[in-house]
Amino acid sequence: MKADPRLIVALDAPDVETAKAWVAALGDSVSFYKVGMELVYSGGLPFARELIAAGKDVFIDLKLHDIPETVQRASARIAAIGATFLTVHAYPQTMRAALAGVTGTSLGILGVSVLTSSDDADLREAGYALNVRDLVARRAQQAAEIGIAGLVSSAAEAPMLKALVGDRLKLVTPGIRPADAEAGDQKRVATPSGALAGGADYLVVGRPITRAADPRKAAQAIIAEMARA
Repeated sequence: MKADPRLIVALDAPDVETAKAWVAALGDSVSFYKVGMELVYSGGLPFARELIAAGKDVFIDLKLHDIPETVQRASARIAAIGATFLTVHAYPQTMRAALAGVTGTSLGILGVSVLTSSDDADLREAGYALNVRDLVARRAQQAAEIGIAGLVSSAAEAPMLKALVGDRLKLVTPGIRPADAEAGDQKRVATPSGALAGGADYLVVGRPITRAADPRKAAQAIIAEMARA
C-alpha cells in the first residue's frame, strides 16, 4: 500500500536504534516522521538528517518557547536540517520570532495551541482564564495573522478552526487513535477518519503504530481508513 503523506508517525523512542528499527519495519508504507524531544536529546537531529537524505519528510517537534532571540536562532538551525515542520508554543511573540528565523527557507512553523493531554481543568490550574476551545480559537486567530504555516490542535477543535481560519493554517492533529486503541495519556482523542472528516490536514500517530505487533500492518490499516474518510 502506498504511503499517505498526511500520516505522520511519531518516533517517540528512547534512542536512535529503536527509532531506526521502527522505520525499517515500516519501510515504504510511511513517508513522514515526527522526531520529538526524547529522541532529539539522544541523537535525533543527525538521525533526522538521515531520514531527509533518504527522501522522508520530517517534523521536528520541540515546542520551542523562550526569549525571541533564542527562538529565532534555534528555528534557523532546524531550517538548515531540511525539515518540513517545526513546532513552537503558540504565543504570539514566540511565533513571530520563529517565523523570522525561517524566512527564506522551506521550513513551516506550527504553533502548538493546547496540548491534547490538557483539558479545561488543567488550564484553570495553570492560571488561564479561557477554556480549551476559546484558547485554541484565540491562538488560531493569532497564528493566522502572524502568518505561520499551521496549528497543532486536537481533532475536536478542527471543525471550529476550519470555520475560523479556513485554509490559512494547516491543521496537524495528534491524539489520533484507531477505534480499538487505548487513549493512554491523551484526553482529547479522535479516530483517523473522524479527524479527517473534521478538517484535519495531517494526523500524528505514535504508539498505535510503533508499539503494534506488526507496525507496518498497523500503519496500512490507518492509511486504508484515511482513504475511506
